[in-house]
Amino acid sequence: MKKFVKFLKNRTPLGWLQLSHDPARLLTAISGIAFADILIFMQLGFLNSLYDSSVLFHQTLDTDLVMTNPQALHLGELATFPDIRLYQAMDITGVTSTQRVYVNSLRWKNPQTNDKNSIMVIGLDLNSPATTISEVYENIDSLRLPDTFLFDRTSRGEYAHIVTDFEQGKIIRTEIEKRTITVKGLFKMGASFGADATLIGSDQNFLRLFPRRDAGSVSLGLINVSGDVDQVKNNLNHYFRLLQDVEVMTKEEFMAKEKTYWGQNRPAGVVFIFGMVMGFVVGLVIVYQILSTDVNDHLTEYATFKAMGFSNSYLLMIVFEEAIILAIAGFLPGMTIAVGLYAMARRATSLPIYMTLLRIMGVFLTTVVMCIVSGAIATRKLQSADPADIF
Repeated sequence: MKKFVKFLKNRTPLGWLQLSHDPARLLTAISGIAFADILIFMQLGFLNSLYDSSVLFHQTLDTDLVMTNPQALHLGELATFPDIRLYQAMDITGVTSTQRVYVNSLRWKNPQTNDKNSIMVIGLDLNSPATTISEVYENIDSLRLPDTFLFDRTSRGEYAHIVTDFEQGKIIRTEIEKRTITVKGLFKMGASFGADATLIGSDQNFLRLFPRRDAGSVSLGLINVSGDVDQVKNNLNHYFRLLQDVEVMTKEEFMAKEKTYWGQNRPAGVVFIFGMVMGFVVGLVIVYQILSTDVNDHLTEYATFKAMGFSNSYLLMIVFEEAIILAIAGFLPGMTIAVGLYAMARRATSLPIYMTLLRIMGVFLTTVVMCIVSGAIATRKLQSADPADIF
């Protein structure tokens, strides 16, 4: 290790000298790599926010197992099943309690703008809400009143005035499905790609908004168990196998199913993945053009090195040195700008877009690989060059 450090100290930094010799070209290369990194960062940020936002509600469920209709696609399109299945589930050893949850979407009138927007409505059994949202328990008596709901303070859109007015003590009322509802409290969950806003209320108030909905047809069944969760899950699926109208999964599996739907079956996930690939390709092309031009401009000097007895590996190290310098120099401004763009996107969309250490490390390694691959391609002509032919 000491010999390697000594070697680096005594070695002439030819890669840096060649890059810094033409500041305009160096700045162009750094800008191109930074742009590619920004593109990758943003696509990764939106892709992860797609996954994270899709399970915001799932994470609030205080349950071991989740029962759904097998035909349910995602939270916004949950096929229902008869609630008698929850009573039947109590026959299985290990099942301690079950709760039903109603979920549906509708159009509601914004009390400030009078515009109608899509909103997700969740109905909970207030006798056993099975949620980690503390505001539900704090306002449980108010939620038992007819046509009262909690509103998500982090909803996306023109809803800031609702939060402000409520905090100032004003009464918030609006119209949904020809019923006047009252906002009795606020909670924090967040918007998603599937819903701009969310209301939470009792199961009775939910059914008042959907009068055609059969009270015995529930969207989700929450099952708490004692003992081995996976064993109870398998027993329940075996018990209901002939009926084929319900399936039971763990909370983690329920979340994974939702993420898979949004990542693989919806255009947004495919677009974000394609954007990441395009960012890598853009960076690859830019670095290749810079390094290839640099090699061509200094081909005579490289030939002189070969004529003096320097090996191809030594010359390759010069180009790879340039590639690594470009990777670091381009990554730092790209990451800095991406952090700022994340904050702007988070404020504009209310989506959970945050920079993480794992993402920084991943994009940095991707940038280094991108630059090294470009350098390897750019040096093909150098490796085959004959000093006699050049002179």
